[in-house]
Amino acid sequence: MPRKKVSIIGAGQVGATAAYYIAEKIIADIVMVDINEGLTRAKALDFLHAGPMRRYDVTIEGTKDYSRIEGSDVVVITAGVPRKPGMDRMDLLKVNAGIVKAASENVETYAPNATIIVVSNPLDVMCHVAFRTTGFAVRRVVGMAGILDSTRFRYFVAEELGCSLSDVHAMVMGGHGDQMVPLPRFTTVAGIPIPQLMDTQTIERLVGRTRNGGAEIVAHLKTGSAYFAPAASVAEMVEAIVTDRKTLAPCAAFLRGEYDIENLFIGVPVILGKNGIEQIIELELDESEMQLLHKSAEAVSKGVRELDSFFRLH
Repeated sequence: MPRKKVSIIGAGQVGATAAYYIAEKIIADIVMVDINEGLTRAKALDFLHAGPMRRYDVTIEGTKDYSRIEGSDVVVITAGVPRKPGMDRMDLLKVNAGIVKAASENVETYAPNATIIVVSNPLDVMCHVAFRTTGFAVRRVVGMAGILDSTRFRYFVAEELGCSLSDVHAMVMGGHGDQMVPLPRFTTVAGIPIPQLMDTQTIERLVGRTRNGGAEIVAHLKTGSAYFAPAASVAEMVEAIVTDRKTLAPCAAFLRGEYDIENLFIGVPVILGKNGIEQIIELELDESEMQLLHKSAEAVSKGVRELDSFFRLH
């Protein structure tokens, strides 16, 4: 049986680290595409040299040639630029929309049967760019956000309680940004909801730290942003799809009425499998939780309207 194939567009810190994590799972051959061909070739060779010690024997290729993604089961789009000094949100949106559109056009041409995982920021809006550009079925375009936000929440809860990380399961919905919606009622430690294990003030502090998890890392780094946890989140999603694991996890999915939200990519719990998003799970949110989700959705909608103001996609 031929091995699965995963292509990663963008060989920066997130893309390259994701390639490494995927290689260690030994589930797919990997192609990394980047405009800096020397960089992506070098990283691919370095990963291959580590193979005998790390015991993965997948193929890893670095290239700038998009035709090499042909036959991919999954394509991960990490290409884009971080916000730089003097660059406002609209500037970032314009630059990255162009980059993601170009990448998506190549996916449509060379890997028309792939599932796309969007990582580039602003993530929820970039999902719209990939979806509209490729014309793929909605189930085959998914954004990496909720898994990352949830793993941060999981860590903060475990750290607070002094318990095993593996005992904590968390749910974070909404847009990937300040308006994300961590859900304490659906966050558990060995099956026990955290409101039964800590007071409201502590939970609110952990929720706030989760919302600012990425910014906290940026503040320490000064230049650059997180990449180990984002890359690990990508690898989890890739594994769920290429192995048809049917993993339940929060991801940015295109809603058509679920949670009373129409025609918008936003983070909700989904089942991930070989067809991409196999199912969207509708949780019974209380009134305050639903209000927070809709507030987050409005922030994403604003970004989509800004995109539409300058960027027309078929």
